[in-house]
Amino acid sequence: MPLLLPLALIAVPLIEIALFVVVGGRIGLFATIAVVIVTAVAGAALLRRQGLAAIEEARRAAEAGHMPIGSVIDGLFLFAAGLLLLTPGFLTDAIGFLLFVRPLRRALAAWIWRRLVASGSVHVYAARSGPSPDAPRQRPGGAPVIEGDYVEIEETEAGDINDDEDGADRRRRGGG
Repeated sequence: MPLLLPLALIAVPLIEIALFVVVGGRIGLFATIAVVIVTAVAGAALLRRQGLAAIEEARRAAEAGHMPIGSVIDGLFLFAAGLLLLTPGFLTDAIGFLLFVRPLRRALAAWIWRRLVASGSVHVYAARSGPSPDAPRQRPGGAPVIEGDYVEIEETEAGDINDDEDGADRRRRGGG
């Protein structure tokens, strides 16, 4: 497993070069360049559309009080798909387009999760404590918490109260 990343960094460019030579020989130089540009533009459009959908799904889940884990994972895979599609090459484009297929993303995420859990790299603890987010907050003594704003007012030696930040005059407590 530790050799996987260096191997991929060597193998992927070699595969891409070989594919460019083969495809370029069959369809020509300008058609090959056009295909690379079209896949980058199509990938950007797909990324925008599906990325916005993932963000909206995460927002709805968060508003409902749920952790948007699925949406976050979708967002990570979509980000990877966008990077792969912006990288010139046929192999990276194919992998990038496959990551836009939601069932494949979910299956890949489940497979990665199972591998991480089986390797002991991930430990998950879930606990819900305390009141629901909609319940009124209480102090330890049982009295409700009342939220509000305040303004500090300073007293002078004569008992006068200075103006606060917005310049409003306050009543004098002392004589005079």
